[in-house]
Amino acid sequence: MKSSARVFVRQRPSKLAGPFAYLQPETDIVGNVSRTKFDQAAGEALAQAIRDIEKDTDAEIVIAVRGRSGNYRHADYLCGAILALIGLVFVLFSPFEFHTYWVPVDVTILFIAGAFVSARSDLIRRLLTGKEFRAKGARTGAAAMFYEAGIANTSAENGLLIYLSLLERRLEVIADRGVLKAVPPLKWNNSVFELKRVGRNPDAEHLIKAVRDLGCVLAEHMPATGENPNELPDGPRIELK
Repeated sequence: MKSSARVFVRQRPSKLAGPFAYLQPETDIVGNVSRTKFDQAAGEALAQAIRDIEKDTDAEIVIAVRGRSGNYRHADYLCGAILALIGLVFVLFSPFEFHTYWVPVDVTILFIAGAFVSARSDLIRRLLTGKEFRAKGARTGAAAMFYEAGIANTSAENGLLIYLSLLERRLEVIADRGVLKAVPPLKWNNSVFELKRVGRNPDAEHLIKAVRDLGCVLAEHMPATGENPNELPDGPRIELK
């Protein structure tokens, strides 16, 4: 018997420390329109897709959508430093007169403003970090969730994680050995390629379609036997932060 689906939609507070801990509110979804596409309705649609797929296959699918995977505090500080430097250069070489007393105050305010804006903008954080850094963050987050969520512990080794990280615009797919043994490599690679294309421009509808297409492949090569219990929740884990 299939368990009821639970949709986890959570927004985490900022992890900025020290005097900048207030830079990002707990429910911040500003700075990336794609975050608004993964709301409660999208979560329920993803859960229904998983239920439909698992009726025809023994594979256990978990979908995770995260606002970001890496720590971008250094990008926020870099943005603040750049803005502060621009302000300092303007003060030093401007034809206008500024009282020296206010120079450090202005520079500090500009630094805080730059860090504040960066903390609320996925675009700025992407511009100030390297592609490899973002890819590593997504891979690390996916690997951690694969084990922490118990996907690696299914009795038939048939767990499958589809992990989408919005800031990084990366989608990672991690499958247990039972899935990899059952699905031919060519079909598996094609399905993963289509899923990863969704990660470049995150959209709930495109993700659902790609997941259902993968479900058809799983149903063909890992058909439901009726003997495999539903060990993992059907509801997606959506964490926007």
